[in-house]
Amino acid sequence: MPNQATATARALQPELVGRLAKFFPQATPVRIPVKLSRIEGTDKEKSTYSDIVIEFGTPCEVLFATDRPLEFADRVLLESKDGALRVEASVVAVQYHPNRTVVAARFLKNVPNWIVKS
Repeated sequence: MPNQATATARALQPELVGRLAKFFPQATPVRIPVKLSRIEGTDKEKSTYSDIVIEFGTPCEVLFATDRPLEFADRVLLESKDGALRVEASVVAVQYHPNRTVVAARFLKNVPNWIVKS
């Protein structure tokens, strides 16, 4: 029975992120796996990371779901597995759901063609 609940939660994840994506008119579905780290303090110390999937993207933002606690204005580091994408972003929108946090994060600097790089 727990396996069924887990599969259902994973299946709902893109739908939850899709609800937030409605507030970002340029958002398009992308499904890009990346490593997410939270940056803490001014010395850019990274907290533990988790593997996530960027479900939607715009030229300036990424939208994803995570089981990590993130809040508005938190800074995160997103890294693709091959290292082609390594960018800092700031959380600009959060929706809380049971066991999941849906997040939109805006890049802190311009990242041209980031979808191609990931």
